[in-house]
Amino acid sequence: MRNDLTELCRQLRLAHVVEYVVQQQDERTQELVEQLLLAEREGRRRAKLGKLVQQAGFPHLKTFEGYVKDHITFPAGCTLDILLDMTWLERRENLLLMGAVGTGKTHMATALGVEACRRGHAVQFSRASDLVAILQEKFAAGTLSRFREKLRKMDLIILDEVGYVPFSQTGSELLFNVIADCYEQQSVIVTSNLEFGQWTSIFGDTKLTSALVDRLVHHAHILSFGGESFRFKQAMERIPQ
Repeated sequence: MRNDLTELCRQLRLAHVVEYVVQQQDERTQELVEQLLLAEREGRRRAKLGKLVQQAGFPHLKTFEGYVKDHITFPAGCTLDILLDMTWLERRENLLLMGAVGTGKTHMATALGVEACRRGHAVQFSRASDLVAILQEKFAAGTLSRFREKLRKMDLIILDEVGYVPFSQTGSELLFNVIADCYEQQSVIVTSNLEFGQWTSIFGDTKLTSALVDRLVHHAHILSFGGESFRFKQAMERIPQ
């Protein structure tokens, strides 16, 4: 009996297929069963990926094909290839993508989220302002605990556009609690157009902002995105000269 067929049955949780093939004592039967199981495994993988991507709530699907990274400053010991191997996610580390509007932060966050889904991880993508609005709605309806429990099941939470819209005191506290839940338990990707010193203008409370940043920065890789807005550059290129 070939070890790969036994391994396939183990992966697919098929307890009696190997026993049947052994009884047949026919190499052609074994090859056919193995091909069928490979097709089943691939079909399950595609179905799981589709479900994870749909549940993640990405506004658009992005990849790194043709992605320009020359304007990005990576921290020591970190490259795009290292990020793509997802060991940071397995270690529950965070990624903080900081820089001006339109420099590819959301693209990178989304592409990394899609790659995480491809590897079987549960991901939740939210614009920060949208997540805060949902948290406030759930809080008012008395269903916040259930929603936070759903977030705790994620392997990766992506908070996009932190810094674009200021939050109320309640909203800031609710978002802080989500970040606190994630600390050393889940990975977080944050994109922001503001330096950390400016986050008080968004969260309002200095102590809360300091505590939130402290939890995000610990075990984090901070990437700095320089250059001008790609969207602005492309728009200018379309204007007839």
